[in-house]
Amino acid sequence: MTIPCMIKKQKQDIQQKPLIFDSSIIQHQSNIPPQFIWPHHERPSAANPPELHVPLVNIGNFLSGDTTATELVDEACRKHGFFLVVNHGVDARLISDAHRYMDDFFEQPLEYKQRAQRKVGEHCGYASSFTGRFSSKLPWKETLSFEYSAKKGSSHIVEDFFEKNLGQHFAHIGKVYQEYSSAMSTLSLGIMELLAMSLGVSRSNFKEFFEENESIMRLNYYPPCQKPDQTLGTGPHCDPTSLTILHQDNIGGLQVFVDNEWRSITPNFNAFVVNIGDTFMEDKVVTPPTELVDSNYPRIYPDFKWTSLLEFTQKHYRADMNTLQTFSDWLQQKQHKLDTGGDIGGKNSPAHRIPWAGWDVTKVDKHANVCDVKDADGKAVEPC
Repeated sequence: MTIPCMIKKQKQDIQQKPLIFDSSIIQHQSNIPPQFIWPHHERPSAANPPELHVPLVNIGNFLSGDTTATELVDEACRKHGFFLVVNHGVDARLISDAHRYMDDFFEQPLEYKQRAQRKVGEHCGYASSFTGRFSSKLPWKETLSFEYSAKKGSSHIVEDFFEKNLGQHFAHIGKVYQEYSSAMSTLSLGIMELLAMSLGVSRSNFKEFFEENESIMRLNYYPPCQKPDQTLGTGPHCDPTSLTILHQDNIGGLQVFVDNEWRSITPNFNAFVVNIGDTFMEDKVVTPPTELVDSNYPRIYPDFKWTSLLEFTQKHYRADMNTLQTFSDWLQQKQHKLDTGGDIGGKNSPAHRIPWAGWDVTKVDKHANVCDVKDADGKAVEPC
């Protein structure tokens, strides 16, 4: 005979069993776990959303003196903040290798991928959805994030990450992503010159600000889903980054919220999707160029450093469409508390965390239904 208290304990054990997102198993399940089911008003609204026609910017010509790119970027940034860059100088074989080796990694058994498991409070490593961190509206995806630094003495930082976490078997892959990250760093500085010119400030204004940058490379994998109308690869959000450079595979799924509707950006192997983000470098104060601020165009946000925003998004807030404004309010409240000798935070404070990112390679499975990747109102494009 089963004792009632034992039944209760069994139910508790089931409820307390940690959710595991093993893509090799979960992609075949006819019913997805409730933690991955999104509210109706946030679910995919159209199987074929209208296309967002973003400008094709020839950055190679810009760097050679052509001003056409400046005009295109200025218009795009005023409308939604997205544009495509071509003639970017990144070798096509390197891009293909980045996608191919991403496949190799995500096809590994879960226990192997977990050797690079992201630790709580950190922003690098392997993550299978947000299991263990959040309990609802989980994204249908896996990610691998690693840091890149252009500073002297960090020339092997990506290679070291792969060899340390995944072993000698992945050492050659680390070399590929080291090269890819370096190429993205070079490209990002060229884009910063382009953005500066489009704002009418010195061409070197932002490039000098970002030299010896530290960034995050993220590999995103969205496995097949038997109920793609119930979940999302990632939810509506604005990235807390300065710049996102994304390369899509040929499946697509990227959507941007423009003029009160979601629109898709068609994949283009020869182009990178660029989106202007919300922040700048870790150890420098983020403040607008003085020539862009006057009585007619007052500043909107207070000065801050990247470390403050990282603290906010890691410890206090899950990134969404209001991240920057909420951060600004939090920052001012924090300063007020410090000025008055009060406290901020406490057990009633938000306890959500989200990692930051810089460049992305996105992989959506080619053989099954695709979960929509939605992004918000002309902001950052990195799937959180």
